Amino acid sequence: MTSLPLVLQAPLAALVIIAGVYDILYRRIPNWLVLPGFLLGLALNAVLGSTYSPGLAESGLGVGLAFLIYFPLYLLRGMGAGDVKLMAAVAALVGWKNWLIIFIFSGILGGVLAVIIILTKGRFRKTIYNVGYILWELGHMRPPRLSSEELDVRSPKAVTLPHGAVIALACLFFLGGGLVLGR
Repeated sequence: MTSLPLVLQAPLAALVIIAGVYDILYRRIPNWLVLPGFLLGLALNAVLGSTYSPGLAESGLGVGLAFLIYFPLYLLRGMGAGDVKLMAAVAALVGWKNWLIIFIFSGILGGVLAVIIILTKGRFRKTIYNVGYILWELGHMRPPRLSSEELDVRSPKAVTLPHGAVIALACLFFLGGGLVLGR
């Protein structure tokens, strides 16, 4: 983990808390929120430089990495565009090394929450089948959503998780871990 100054921690916390709440309430993450967070992250890292923050180069690499991982999931309709933009804004603020940690946290938290959701909805067997089906379709270079409407995140038949809220939790765990480790 690279140390983040308070001037980056505060906007990160504000960005993800607002995005998480908004995603839970409205199931979307607005551009008016993520664009300023993205630009602020790049600007602060450019001004602070790599001595006091991850720096502009690490920030830019983080944005590229977030886009590289999240955009294909958006194209497959496995997540919304707001999730992609939120992760890019997070990466702009924290840099690529810290973004990887947040990405891992969000994967673990998202997995745990997804299991809780599918168990409470009684969809464990169907979900296991859907995962196999998704892998089969992707192995044959076909988007799974074309033959199964419930595999399209935009469909009302899909069982979805507000990923913006998961990203928010992951970022807050990241920030809390930094306080515990004395960064």
